[in-house]
Amino acid sequence: MRLLQTADWHLGRTLEGRSREEEQERVMDEICTIADEEEVDAILMAGDVFDTVNPPAVSEALFYDTAQRLSLGGKRPVLIIAGNHDSPERLEASKPLAGRQGITIVGKPILQPLTVPIARTGEKLVLACVPYPSESRLNECLSLMNDEIAIKKAYNDRLSDLFLEHAQSFRKETVNILMTHLFAAGGKESDSERPIQVGGAYTVHPSAFPATAQFVALGHLHRPQTLSDSPVPARYAGSPLAYSFSEAGQPKSITVLDAKPNMPISKREIELTSGRPLIRWRAENGLAEVYQWIDEKRDNEAWIDLEIRLDEAMSMHDIQALRKVRPHIVNIRPIYKGNQELGNQTARSNLPIDQLFIRFYKNQMDGAEPGSELVQLFMQLIEEDEAEREVAVGRAAHETD
Repeated sequence: MRLLQTADWHLGRTLEGRSREEEQERVMDEICTIADEEEVDAILMAGDVFDTVNPPAVSEALFYDTAQRLSLGGKRPVLIIAGNHDSPERLEASKPLAGRQGITIVGKPILQPLTVPIARTGEKLVLACVPYPSESRLNECLSLMNDEIAIKKAYNDRLSDLFLEHAQSFRKETVNILMTHLFAAGGKESDSERPIQVGGAYTVHPSAFPATAQFVALGHLHRPQTLSDSPVPARYAGSPLAYSFSEAGQPKSITVLDAKPNMPISKREIELTSGRPLIRWRAENGLAEVYQWIDEKRDNEAWIDLEIRLDEAMSMHDIQALRKVRPHIVNIRPIYKGNQELGNQTARSNLPIDQLFIRFYKNQMDGAEPGSELVQLFMQLIEEDEAEREVAVGRAAHETD
């Protein structure tokens, strides 16, 4: 049987407020075309269909249209799990209609895998579906523990047990695959993945994957990659579009799997060409160099992150003029000659306070991301501190009067 692995569509996502709707439509069309040209027997979509739990209507319409096209009107199974960005309930709301089109949606972790007949080969696919396994979606609570190491071990052990429970249904006469959406230790992150682990607690070691699986189809990390330290072949399909400039220069792709029961699975990466590339420009010679590149139509179809070295401060007129001649310049960061460190400090000071906290936390915790609840708590403390300061200033002014 031939399978297509994809993940992390993030329909509805923007780039610094700029719409990616047209690019997402084109890349969805490209994935459908590849599935047809490769004569794929089933589609594996490993989570994060949408970018938010409440996606815009146009993104939902694109999802339904894409899923229906991939299913060939019910002739080709399409198997979808929820990621950390998806609302499991909202994603599953279309199940009564989707099921009639051969589309299976799994919103929360289940105890038994799916058994999917493949008509062309007469074989069966046993697919262990484990959507994003947060504590709430597992109906468990690990965070009452105060020891981060204990939380991490408890989470890893719980997922290992769940994987093994699914693996009990694997058979020698079936193709056996685990599909899940999580952060596996050893995977390379980019800035466009919002954290799902709290201090590294929501991390699963690849050793937790069942040895009887022929392949592990992963979602969450946006860089296509195969895990090197997994006991079984395990691969992140990656996102179909680059969603942050940390992904500049990274090729995007889908993975085609050729599988037979009780045999090693072969995989091929097919590069995606839709969507504007994300490019970083570093202009050492000021505005003149930038305008020279624009005249040369350099990276004419790309989104641009521009760092420019200058002698004098850049005026608002200069910024507006640049964006008028090249509307796809997203970020402009001046670096002033002879005072680069000051420029770096200014760039940092212009970051939102929550981003400064995340950067500080990662530096202190060897790259681990703070969880959203911790960031919210920090922001709450900042607001409370500012409120107390305003009261104190008001009181002092009153006493002076």
